[in-house]
Amino acid sequence: MSRKVNKAVIGLFVVGALVLLIIGIVVFGSGALFKRTNKFVLYFDGSVKGLSIGAPVMFRGVSIGTVRDISLIYDSKLGTIMLPVIVEIEQGRIKGAPSFGELGGDKKMIELGLRAKLEVQSFLTGQLMISFDFYPDKPAELRGILKAYPELPTLPISPDIFALMNEIPIKEIAKNLEATAKGINRLVNSSDLQRSLYELRNTFQETKQAMRSLRLLTEYLEQHPEAILKGKAMDNSVHSTE
Repeated sequence: MSRKVNKAVIGLFVVGALVLLIIGIVVFGSGALFKRTNKFVLYFDGSVKGLSIGAPVMFRGVSIGTVRDISLIYDSKLGTIMLPVIVEIEQGRIKGAPSFGELGGDKKMIELGLRAKLEVQSFLTGQLMISFDFYPDKPAELRGILKAYPELPTLPISPDIFALMNEIPIKEIAKNLEATAKGINRLVNSSDLQRSLYELRNTFQETKQAMRSLRLLTEYLEQHPEAILKGKAMDNSVHSTE
């Protein structure tokens, strides 16, 4: 006799196949497998509070990459703590421009004035993102601390960013949202609304019955057009039909 097939093994095999299928759809569907990217390091002097791994890297509002790592490193020459941020940028994202990481393309972009700075991604949550643009009048300051990745210059963090976020009345917004939610809850659960819904339902039923009677009357008149001249007989026939 042949051994019985273990149902648990079959189940695990099916689940594993489905997981692999979903992963394949996500990877191939997004095209991430075929994207060519390069990693660069950026250094920011001040606080990067609000910047997180996965935050977007933008160029004039268009996404060109993501933040991959944020760490702390001590610069013995300056005697200070630096904040290296590793970003991953898609090659060829800026059409016609020198490609990042290829044949010194990043150096050409730096000469053209390419600089990175922190910008507010969401005032409500306080999240930051990295934004690139050309600032040929700003000097390119390179730290040269980490040698594993090519470096792109940054601009000093503007204190206005954190000042703006601190001025946002988060508590007042939360209170207004809570008051709005309570108002909606009172409206939904109010007796007046329940009564109105009940009356509306009754009106709908009455309208439905009236439409049915009208349909029956129309069908009867189509079959017996002479009944128009015999109102009483027609009326009795309609009622008998109902």
